[in-house]
Amino acid sequence: METFPRLLLGHAATRPEAPALREKAFGLWQTLTWAQLATLVQELALGLAAAGLRRGEHLVIVGENRPRLYACMLAAQSIGAVPVPLYQDAVAAEFVFPLNNAEVAFAVVEDQEQVDKLLELREQVPQLRRIWYDDPRGLRNYDEPGLASLDELIAHGRAAQSERPQFFATEVAAGQAEDVAALFFTSGTTGNPKGVIHTHATLIDRARAGQRFDRLTDREEVLAYLPPAWIGQNIFSFAQWLACGYVVNCPESASTVSIDLKEIGPTYYFAPPRVFEGLLTTVMIRMEDAARPKRWLFDRCMALARRVGTRLMDGQPVGLLDRLAYGLGDLLIYGPLRNTLGFSRVRVAYTAGEAIGPDLFSFYRAIGINLKQLYGSTETAVFVCLQPDHEARADTVGVPIDGVEIRLADSGELLVRSPGLLKGYYKNEAATREALTEDGWFHTGDAGFLTPGGHLKIIDRAKDVGRLSGGAFDGAMFAPKYVENKLKFFPHIKEAVCFGDRREKVCAFINIDFEAVGNWAERRNLPYAGYTDLAQRPEVYQLMLDCVEKVNADLAQDELLAGSQVSRFLVLHKELDADDGELTRTRKVRRGAIAEKYGVLIDALYAGKASQYIETQVKFEDGRTSMVAADLRIVEAKTFPAVRSAA
Repeated sequence: METFPRLLLGHAATRPEAPALREKAFGLWQTLTWAQLATLVQELALGLAAAGLRRGEHLVIVGENRPRLYACMLAAQSIGAVPVPLYQDAVAAEFVFPLNNAEVAFAVVEDQEQVDKLLELREQVPQLRRIWYDDPRGLRNYDEPGLASLDELIAHGRAAQSERPQFFATEVAAGQAEDVAALFFTSGTTGNPKGVIHTHATLIDRARAGQRFDRLTDREEVLAYLPPAWIGQNIFSFAQWLACGYVVNCPESASTVSIDLKEIGPTYYFAPPRVFEGLLTTVMIRMEDAARPKRWLFDRCMALARRVGTRLMDGQPVGLLDRLAYGLGDLLIYGPLRNTLGFSRVRVAYTAGEAIGPDLFSFYRAIGINLKQLYGSTETAVFVCLQPDHEARADTVGVPIDGVEIRLADSGELLVRSPGLLKGYYKNEAATREALTEDGWFHTGDAGFLTPGGHLKIIDRAKDVGRLSGGAFDGAMFAPKYVENKLKFFPHIKEAVCFGDRREKVCAFINIDFEAVGNWAERRNLPYAGYTDLAQRPEVYQLMLDCVEKVNADLAQDELLAGSQVSRFLVLHKELDADDGELTRTRKVRRGAIAEKYGVLIDALYAGKASQYIETQVKFEDGRTSMVAADLRIVEAKTFPAVRSAA
């Protein structure tokens, strides 16, 4: 009967001096051993109990990955309370629902920014009594009731230790595997987020399953740089960390992640596709600016890697000359490139959350990085399907792992049964009944199928899959996310939103990648005065048109999805942004909100207009607002007849 606090105490007892956590501060890495962490957790637990936190109550945690915030999660679990991590980049208003829904009275935050958000909400969240902060910078002159530093909380815990010497051990012993371990709020793409209840048993079971699948040990090094509120980061840097006992490294700041990645050299790495896209975009920009001989060598070596590298990663036979040539390429290009990216020691790397482009996926595997895909969600504790070594494919998300059963409903929706399923949605019995069947199957909401080889292939969200009505592809399937992901596979396209359900053709909004397209424009001596100006350049539209038509040609080869080809598109005058309500905090498209906000643009696309004027309000990080206006061009894209399969 394992719980996270017992796992912590087990490591502290058997390997007290081994490193548990590292944090970079002022340019230096500071190490916290398992014994030191256990002592810190005990002091925090006693302090929280003295402050009034009781078994079953919720403790909100807001901030970047920080050792003392991790310790606060463990401290809450030690006394039977439930940590609730929230996204640190969310605006204050986004905290109101989860704080009230979970009846939160206690919060631990990282710094002044998060303190200000919670203080701003005190009238809307009257039950929030106590707020503790980790970083005291900027907070010296704050005089607010219930506001204190973590140092003060730790001091109170130390004082309570002498009065209640057996309290901590007794509380940890009272914990059960079926107790609630954490409450994770979903991204809320269609309304208020839902609180997903996970127990120690569900999270530890999936952490162990992933550990067995990839043979993880306590010698792994992990860099924790994604939001702790995201279940993906939480399972890799908290649940699996405690299950395996490896080292979690916390970067100094978001701006130093790439430097810290190189210094740590993680052996186990996890990131959504957008991170891998960003790393590759940076590499390609640097290569385009390199001297001609270096570009020539890079191109020749990458051509060899694309032909040979993936076969070597997949364990397929490769000729001796090709092996020797690849070894030389590894010495000259691939090895230095892995080192530049910070992946020189990576043994296993995973990507999840969105589909990854085949070219992007193949690039990393071709240069010797064991990049694989996984499938899961907040409700399934992440680990449902994983790709085995030598079976990594760009178009699937792996095979079901230990304990997982998969079934397809008649509608094509994927159903999952697993020991890692959520206990339910907090205070939302209707949603729980809708998601979980009486015999334990979870409705994922995803449409997909199993290949003959047993690999799972995801097409789209089941609710988003529609049909065209009228036109050349009348009745054809429309899978917007599938098309959007194909468009985003191009490094010059950052985001895309497609429309077409119950319409005669598919139209799209496109966001350019400002860094990649900006570099492309500068090398062609194209002047521009910011994002809006660059996005509407005729040359940029031609670049986007080439990408769209390549996607259309590819879709035409798929008899099932040939109707999803994009007929008309425009390039938006602003980047889609979570602060403007257009994306979730995990960068998922809020399709309904975008359709409502930009209805005039959708109407123009389907009315056959050549352009459409629009004004849009944007919100800055400091709360200020401004208006962005532009006359957006609308372009026709070539579509192709569907290629019929042989009878």
